[in-house]
Amino acid sequence: MFVRALLCLLCFSTPLCAHDTWVETNSNVIRTGDAIYVDLKLGNHGNDHRDFKLASKIDLAGCSLNIVAPSGKEFDLIPELVDVGYAPKEGFWNAKFAAAKPGLYQVSHALDKIVNHGHPVRSLKSGKTFFLVSDTLDKVAENAAGFDQPQGHPLELVPQVSTVAPMGPGQAITVQLLLRGKPLSDTVVSFVPRRATLKADWDETYERKTDPQGIATFTPTTGDQYLIVAHHHATDEKTAEYDETAYSATLTVLVPEICPCCGE
Repeated sequence: MFVRALLCLLCFSTPLCAHDTWVETNSNVIRTGDAIYVDLKLGNHGNDHRDFKLASKIDLAGCSLNIVAPSGKEFDLIPELVDVGYAPKEGFWNAKFAAAKPGLYQVSHALDKIVNHGHPVRSLKSGKTFFLVSDTLDKVAENAAGFDQPQGHPLELVPQVSTVAPMGPGQAITVQLLLRGKPLSDTVVSFVPRRATLKADWDETYERKTDPQGIATFTPTTGDQYLIVAHHHATDEKTAEYDETAYSATLTVLVPEICPCCGE
């Protein structure tokens, strides 16, 4: 009992155990005029932040959730959120958005909050995903503009290739990790598939370290939903209110079995 209690105390007293947030959509391609459904989730505490498991439900205080249209116009989704959970700390948040014009849309989420699990830590989180709106679903446009535009999050994963079309098994996912707008090198980026469990400590199949330009690349071999995750901890970033700063960034990518633009 003592050992178990000690382990629990250690877990809740370190920012390494803080939960991450991410956003998902029910599809990555929809027809113009249709609605997309956006989930805002909190979790992936298991296997050192490398899973899709939910853990509680995010407090919306200090939280933003926006749709960024191809024109650059932003739509606030916070007023549209409904609670998908039986109890206050269960489930997740969901919003509906109807897309009136074709093009690549970005779901952008950020959180800035001071948390205290034994000592105060400033938690800076970001989450992103993309979906394409097309006049026809028979053949959609490739490399629609906007996927490589940073949103200015403190820690941010910025795609260097389209994560929607072309996308499928064999299509590389390349991201750049930015810390306050500058490339962050030598940092682990995990490409977590929903239907696989990563090896403990380091998984050479699903993890990469960023190069001097903050670039990391992963090529999926099968269709699945992937949660791309990166962290950074700054013990020198502290004030009278908090002892350190913990950054996290996520990007959700739906890899279809068949590419939506070429049908292969």
